[in-house]
Amino acid sequence: MKKIFVVIALSSVMFACNNKAKEEAELKQKEAEKQLAIKAVKDSLRLDSFKKAEIVKKEQAEEAKHQAEVAAARRAGASSARSYASSGGSNSSSYGGTQPTAKKKGWSDAAKGAVIGGAAGAVGGALIDKKKGRGAVIGGLVGAGGGYLIGRGEDKKSGRVQPKN
Repeated sequence: MKKIFVVIALSSVMFACNNKAKEEAELKQKEAEKQLAIKAVKDSLRLDSFKKAEIVKKEQAEEAKHQAEVAAARRAGASSARSYASSGGSNSSSYGGTQPTAKKKGWSDAAKGAVIGGAAGAVGGALIDKKKGRGAVIGGLVGAGGGYLIGRGEDKKSGRVQPKN
């Protein structure tokens, strides 16, 4: 009988060690896959930043070229500008003027945050409070306010809204 207990104890120890080795191998494999995924994301971000840098350089070169054209037009003299204006040139505002920035379309992050926060707050308030209507109203107001504040911060970070100085 003692021999049977010894054999069972030894076999359970052997199997327990074997399971740990398998689990460790699986963990190492998952960690390696995570590292590969992280590396792929970093590489794609790096490529995106290089592409963005190239676009910015091109835009700066175009802006410099435009500024050179404006300076050349100004150096051409006032007499040629007067004769151009008197001859009925319709594009007299093309030099030296500033172009209005494109208006961003769609919902702002503040509006999205207020709607999502209000809906989530209403559901949460209705679930928490015994009086469902009151809880939904209070939760909706609190959620909308919190969502608006978070969204407004995101708008400031993205440049959609200029922070007050």
